[in-house]
Amino acid sequence: MNAQMLRVLSAIFFQAGIFSILLSIFIWWYLGSDEPDQQAHAERFGIFVGLWAPTLLILSNRFDRFADKADPLPALKPEHEEKKAEEA
Repeated sequence: MNAQMLRVLSAIFFQAGIFSILLSIFIWWYLGSDEPDQQAHAERFGIFVGLWAPTLLILSNRFDRFADKADPLPALKPEHEEKKAEEA
C-alpha cells in the first residue's frame, strides 16, 4: 500500500475510535431506563461498544506509522520530486 492510502485508513480508524466513544456514551445515557433489566443491558452494551475504541485508535496509530515508512508509488510521486529528477 502507498502512504496516501495508509493515511486515509489511519484517519478512518481514528474517526471510528472517536465515534465509538461517543456511541458508547449515547447508548449508556439514552438506552437506559428505570427498569433494572433495561438499565443493566444499556450499561453492558455501552461498555461493549466503548471497548472498541482502544483497538481502533491503536490501528490508526499503526497505519500512520506504516505510512511514514511506505515508499511512494512511482506514478504518485510529488511534483517537486519529479522536477528534481528531471533537473539531475
